[in-house]
Amino acid sequence: MKSFMQSIKTLIRRFSAYFIKGLLLIAPIGLTAYVVYLSVRFVRNLFPSDLLLPSIVIVLLGTAFLGWMGTLLIQTPILQFIDKALERIPLIKFIYTSIRDLMSAFMGNEKRFNKPVMVRMGESDGVYKLGFITQKNLKILGIQDEICAVYMPHSYNFSGNLFLIETSRIKPLDASTEDVMKFIVSGGVTRI
Repeated sequence: MKSFMQSIKTLIRRFSAYFIKGLLLIAPIGLTAYVVYLSVRFVRNLFPSDLLLPSIVIVLLGTAFLGWMGTLLIQTPILQFIDKALERIPLIKFIYTSIRDLMSAFMGNEKRFNKPVMVRMGESDGVYKLGFITQKNLKILGIQDEICAVYMPHSYNFSGNLFLIETSRIKPLDASTEDVMKFIVSGGVTRI
């Protein structure tokens, strides 16, 4: 009887956990759909019309305008405040700025991983690695012009190594950054 009750408790606990996860998954979608429905209904009451399309367009434009204003007046200042605060803490600054710069290199306005290349690894063994040129000019490090920085991501992982490679060993690829990154991260399994 005790093991039966324990099984029931475990079943109820699992059911509750999955139910809450399900709610967390559908609640944003459901609430968004409901708010859009109420907004369209409100606009239709303001401007009575037999056509539904103008009300939908007004709601979409109004929502986009609110998103723009929210980003401009609320989100951006808060993020800038947090950014500046984290940059003042000695050890945190190093970690935070490194991660921030790496993320902006992949997804930001100043994408750095936009030059996919193939690098010959040995003199005559025919082994190549895929990577991305991150810096062509390394004078800041006191390195001559024939060497550039190439980031080589690891397969099945979101990490990688930075190599300084002679430009004669590098061959630019005629492929998109996204395709090359998917190919590398998937270990060559993704079809391009």
